[in-house]
This record gives sequence, C-alpha cells and structure tokens, in this order.
Amino acid sequence: MQYDLPKGFPVRRTTGKFDMTTAQRETLLHLFRKAVSSVKGDISVRNWVSDHEVRRPTHIIAVGKAAAAMLDGLPDDWRNTIPTYLVTKTDHLENRAFGNHVEAFETSHPIPDQTSLDAGEGLRSFVAGCPTGSHLLMLVSGGASSLVEHLRPGVGRADLVALTETALAEGMDIGEVNKRRQAISAIKGGGLLASFKGQQVDVLAISDVAGGSISVIGSGIGAPPERTGFPYKCSVVASNAVARDAIMQAANSLGIKTITNQENMYADVLEVAARIAQEIMGGPEGLYVYGGEPTVVLPRNPGRGGRNQALALELARYIIGRNDIVGLVAGTDGTDGPTHAAGAFLDGVTFKKMPGAEKAQKRADSGEYLSRTGDAVITGPTGTNVMDLAIFLKQPS
Repeated sequence: MQYDLPKGFPVRRTTGKFDMTTAQRETLLHLFRKAVSSVKGDISVRNWVSDHEVRRPTHIIAVGKAAAAMLDGLPDDWRNTIPTYLVTKTDHLENRAFGNHVEAFETSHPIPDQTSLDAGEGLRSFVAGCPTGSHLLMLVSGGASSLVEHLRPGVGRADLVALTETALAEGMDIGEVNKRRQAISAIKGGGLLASFKGQQVDVLAISDVAGGSISVIGSGIGAPPERTGFPYKCSVVASNAVARDAIMQAANSLGIKTITNQENMYADVLEVAARIAQEIMGGPEGLYVYGGEPTVVLPRNPGRGGRNQALALELARYIIGRNDIVGLVAGTDGTDGPTHAAGAFLDGVTFKKMPGAEKAQKRADSGEYLSRTGDAVITGPTGTNVMDLAIFLKQPS
C-alpha cells in the first residue's frame, strides 16, 4: 500500500493494518513534509545566495548527505562552469548528470569504507590544488564524517572502521565522537583548509548538530585551520529549528494548537521516550514537536533498525491501549540507521499489533518489527539533513 504526500513527496508504507484514521495519518505526513521542504538543500542555498552577497567562487566543494541538493541551489552559471568536487551518500546522486568540470562520488554511510578514503584523498588534492587568488565555496551537510576521510600517517582503514562501529554500538555523544575522529583525521577539524593557498573561503552549511557549529558538522570538515591566512566566513542556512518552526506554521494554518516545540532529543532513546511520553500523556490536547538526535546502545549482533524506529517503538510502549495519541518519528534525511526507512508511525496499538515488539527492542531490530506491522515510513533521500523530528497529535479520546 502506498500513501503520497502532496506534490511529489512520496511516503510508502509496507502493507499492513494501520489504526490511525486517514486524517491523522495525512496530517502527520503533511507536517513532516512541510518541515523537510523548509530545509531542503536546494531551497536553503538558493534563498541564502539570493538574500546575501555571495561572491562568485572559482572552485566549489559539496560534501554530505545533502551535497547534491545544495549544489542544485546554486546559480546555473556557477553549477555549469565552476570546477566542483562533490561527495555524497550512495544512491543520493539519483539521475543527476554532470559535466567534466564536476568530480562526483557516492561513498559509504554510516560505516566508512575504501570509497570514503579514496574520496578523501581526492578532496585533499582538490583543495591543495586551488591556486593563489582562488575563491573556494564549500557546501557542507551532515554525513561527511563517514563519507569522506583522509587519515593521518600511521592510522589505517581498520582503525577508522573500528572507531565508527564503537561509536555506533555505544551510543557515544557526538562531541566525543568528533574528538576521536579528528584525532585520526588529516582533513577534519580544520585540517582540510590548512592546505588552501587561495584568497577566500565561504562555507554554507546545513546543520545536523546541536548549536550548529561548523567545528562539529561533518566532524569539522569545513572548519577553518588554527592559523587562517585568508578571509573565512561560515553561514548556517538550515537547521532543526527551521524545520520545527515550519511544522508550527503549517499546524497553525490547519487550526492546530502547538503545545510544545523543543530541541531536546539528546539522550539515549529510553530516556528520551520516557520524557516525551510523560509530557504528552500529562499534557493538554494539541501538537507536540521535538527535535534532535537520540542515541542507541546496541547489543551484540544487532538486528535491523535505527534510532528513530527504536524511539518510535519505545514511545508506542508507553501509549498501549490509548486512542488519543498518534505520532511520527523520522529522520529529515530520509534514512534511519542501516535501513531504507526514515522512521515510523506509532499509535496505541503499534506495540501489540504483532508478537515480538519486546524482543525487537532488545535486539535493536525495531526496523524489522515496524516493517512487518506496516508502520515504517519510507521517503528515500530528501535532499537535507537536520537531525530527527518527532511529531505527535493528542486529540479527544
């Protein structure tokens, strides 16, 4: 069975009984679409360039999950003529065709592999090759930490993979992850631009981290070096706050009252679920919006699931039997861990819809369970990446 959001944002659910009403489902999907549309790479970059003075560059770098979409937002004469180096996630280039002036690569995420290292070597050479007097424009979005890497001497690919797998398994805080990544990287934390010999660097970034610091986005792939010998400017063109505000505006136009709008999903999914569930269950009727990026501690031999599906299933545990709360938890980039889903719907029957929910949570296999129940939401690449959103409607029972 397939459900479509208005105008070209398809969201496919696997076949299965779904207990939300059609109106509830469509409302949640509509709000999610409005959020994603407000922070899409092409729209965000196009609006920023239109509203601000951005000097025409001589070289362009686009790196991250939203790299291709961000490049699409640049003026046509820039995209069609300026030497460009682009790195994005597998299947994110879709059917785009580029001229000989563009080097475009699809690499691995969330676990880096040899393609990530090959792209990193090429990226470092591209920056080092920018001549005196050049003006570099960088388009940076989340995902670059895995997608592109060039390691320090003495560090091997096995070290990089082990670090990433450990970080994912232990639910490590992004600050600690970045410290460890930057310690072994020659291009993160300002290392990439240390080899730039040109005249100016401008960075446009889509933030997938709390606070929106360029030193954290993509592990600092677009951060300035400690000693900057050129003018440097960084601007964040899209963030989770922008997406959440778009949800509020859309809800207001539908006559739905927003009860809360918070960016506070920065703990383990169990803690986040408990906090959110208590607030919604004890709160008034209306819309509850949350943003951020929770973490998951994985067991040995984890199943198929991501943090959004894990959070959705854990929240569903709290509202078993209730008919007044429905929700959608999803990643704005359209992917959730090693699955094809962006996230999942949940309501008062989700956790008991089929046997195995408890086991799925313990095995980090929420994606498999939610796929079987028909609650997985699949969007495909969205052209942006501003962390995750949790949207809930509380209505009369």
